[in-house]
Amino acid sequence: MTQPRASLISLDETPWYHLVSRCVRRAFLCGKDPLTGTSYEHRRAWIEGRILALSSVFAIDIAAYAVMSNHYHVVLRVDASRTYGWTMEQILTRWTQLFTGPAPVQRYLSDDRVRMSAAEMAQVEELAEIYRARLHDISWFMRVLNESIARQANQEDGVKGRFWEGRFKSQALLDEQALLAAMAYVDLNPIRAGIADTLERSEYTSIARRIRNATITPDKDRNVGTGGADNTSKLGPASSKPEMPPSPTPFRIGSRRDHASESGPLQPEKSLQNITQASLMPFEASEAGLQHGIPFSLEDYFELTETLGRCVHPMKRGFIADKTPGLLVKLGMEPQQFLRHADHLLKTFGPVIGTADTLSALAQRRRRRRMRGIAMARQVFQAKAA
Repeated sequence: MTQPRASLISLDETPWYHLVSRCVRRAFLCGKDPLTGTSYEHRRAWIEGRILALSSVFAIDIAAYAVMSNHYHVVLRVDASRTYGWTMEQILTRWTQLFTGPAPVQRYLSDDRVRMSAAEMAQVEELAEIYRARLHDISWFMRVLNESIARQANQEDGVKGRFWEGRFKSQALLDEQALLAAMAYVDLNPIRAGIADTLERSEYTSIARRIRNATITPDKDRNVGTGGADNTSKLGPASSKPEMPPSPTPFRIGSRRDHASESGPLQPEKSLQNITQASLMPFEASEAGLQHGIPFSLEDYFELTETLGRCVHPMKRGFIADKTPGLLVKLGMEPQQFLRHADHLLKTFGPVIGTADTLSALAQRRRRRRMRGIAMARQVFQAKAA
């Protein structure tokens, strides 16, 4: 049964999410159409570029992504507290990179600001608080992403109508084990589908981008960390996170009413293409990395994805790794079970992914008897006793 978005995305539970959006009817609107032979591969580059560009506008960091022929995956982290360090002018400037904004906002950002009345200034301040909340909202991030791509594709085809399915799918990632599973699942999509043989050739994925960057960046400049042996969950909201103010609108930010209340149109594609693309989140296995990066070392992650790539490739089913990836040991996971289930792991969970302990704790907080996927979590995320 479809669940309301508010029950699926809660920054109080976790800032990390795995998102999936599919083309309408799962048609090949971003790849090569097998019926007509028409290639739409260039649209995959559109999506990749737009994901990174929007990350530079929103307080949302990208950990992993994969753009396939008829769908895409994103693993991201929402940094809500970042928006509360932005000034009102920074908020308005960021928002008007995406939407034209009402007349008072345009006046405020122009030389005409000095002639604005007190009432107009109050209106702009109210709008700025609404935009501030939207700039760390996943549904607004996905709206701009999907709407802008759909607009481009429809214009190219000379048609109107839906390009994407009605809703994107989201899965909350409660702990490091869940984050690792989601990132590996996403990065290995082209290999699992049989359209790439190696990570380097997995086009339009974050892992291929990271490999390219690693080959041109000296080791001394790379942000990789050293790794650690602490198996505890560290992905939940920081205890020092400032208390978020109440919604600046009478309705919930990200709700249908909130989306409908935006009167300004999306900026033209030419303007959106001028937005600078953000970098991917860095890997940082130290304590500082828990708030500023992905809490693993890059070398450990490369080792894991290389091993998994051999396990999930359609032509290499049954491959047995001769060495256990160190990252699985560090996180206290069951290596053989993880390697065995890696190609379908996320599908066994519902809207939340985590270890058995974190899922049980969440079920208790939500007063539910159980959470989907807890049996798989016990198999994969908990190492067997020696």
